[in-house]
Amino acid sequence: MKQDMRAKRTILLVDDDTSLLQTLDDFLSYEGYQVETADSGERALVKLRRIKPDIIILDMSMPGMGGIGFLDRITQPDGSTRFPVLVLTARAAMAEYFASRQIDGFVSKPCNPEDLLNEVSRIIFLRSGDSASGGNAALDPVAAANLRRAILAESDAALSASLSVDLQRAGFQVEVVKTGPAALELVIVSKPDVVILRMALEGMNASEIVNTLRRLPNLRRLPVVVYGIATPDALIEHVAMLDLSEVAAIKDLSTDKIVNAALAVTVKR
Repeated sequence: MKQDMRAKRTILLVDDDTSLLQTLDDFLSYEGYQVETADSGERALVKLRRIKPDIIILDMSMPGMGGIGFLDRITQPDGSTRFPVLVLTARAAMAEYFASRQIDGFVSKPCNPEDLLNEVSRIIFLRSGDSASGGNAALDPVAAANLRRAILAESDAALSASLSVDLQRAGFQVEVVKTGPAALELVIVSKPDVVILRMALEGMNASEIVNTLRRLPNLRRLPVVVYGIATPDALIEHVAMLDLSEVAAIKDLSTDKIVNAALAVTVKR
């Protein structure tokens, strides 16, 4: 085991793909976690009678009650789940379903094991105030609670890296995606404090994302910063669809302006 601290953490893996179950079981066990597995939602519910996992990694596409039926049974009246849940699969058509539930994280399948491990560590840390990784010194629980979570959608690697660093220095925990659909899915399942979008994004522009979010009851008041609305890659017809009263709009790609806008809209909350 790599980390003694992780031996105290229990993961419940729920997936009907037995080969994937075995692969993830081996990987997470090697990383120091106590792993329990179930190949259906029904068997996962039986497991929960005797264990209290620190996190559940849940596939949505399973026979029987499936991931949806399982989530329904562990979701409380306020929309929260009895245990932290990391969803392995999601579809855009399920946006309304996920918007009404407080899912802790999302990783698309097929998943990179290291990405999965990072999400597991992040979720356990945020839920418990304790770091599940043993590398650098972790933030204390008070500092973790004060972190504002930002989702950044930017396809340019250099600008994305620069913005991420500046946002982190300003006190944000940043998750980065490259496309519009990926941004929308992540926003729906993780419910950040602010969404920061480049106007021109592959697959779905910022206007389409904002208009979709405003139709979802749990997310219609979510602060959004849209930048690059006057850059050459921003189409006029897309900018025209953007309700400027609903977002903090920035014409250019200035990182200082973007960070200041993110700070301003989150302070107002």
